[in-house]
Formats: sequence, C-alpha cells, structure tokens
Amino acid sequence: MIRDELFQRVYHHLGGSLTCKEATEAVTDYLEDMMGFSRWVRFQMHLGLCRGCRIHLRQMKLAVRTMRALPHEPPPPDVREELLQRFRYWKSA
Repeated sequence: MIRDELFQRVYHHLGGSLTCKEATEAVTDYLEDMMGFSRWVRFQMHLGLCRGCRIHLRQMKLAVRTMRALPHEPPPPDVREELLQRFRYWKSA
C-alpha cells in the first residue's frame, strides 16, 4: 500500500467521515465540552485538515467572548426599537 493510500484510509477511519457540515454543527458541543472521546478525535482530525472549519471555530470562539463582554442590562427602548426596525427592513430586502 502506498503512503497516500494509507493516509487516506487512516484519515477516513479516524476523522474523514466527519463532513464540514457535521463539524460546524458540532462546534457548540465542542465549546461546551459535551463531546464523547471518539467524536472529539474525529472533530480534531477534521480541524487539523480543514482550514475553513478552523476559521469557523475561531469565529465562534470570538462571538462567545464578545457576547460575554456585553452588558447584562437590556438596551434602552428606543435603541431596541431601532434595532428591530433595521432587522425587519433587512429581512424584507
């Protein structure tokens, strides 16, 4: 068996069966430390070979940090209404 073929078999066995869609869906479980060991290994293998999923994970980590840094009190009513109007306009466009 040639080296590339062996690599492909090992990769598929350990992490190749995890698609990008499955990896992005698993990010929340990963960040909340709710993955079983075998799924965690597959996830790590996928991340090691997929730049796009690594970028997605970094973006999600940044989003979590940003959300934690926001104040806990609700926005003033006028700010809330402005945001809702902008969202409605964006949604209808």
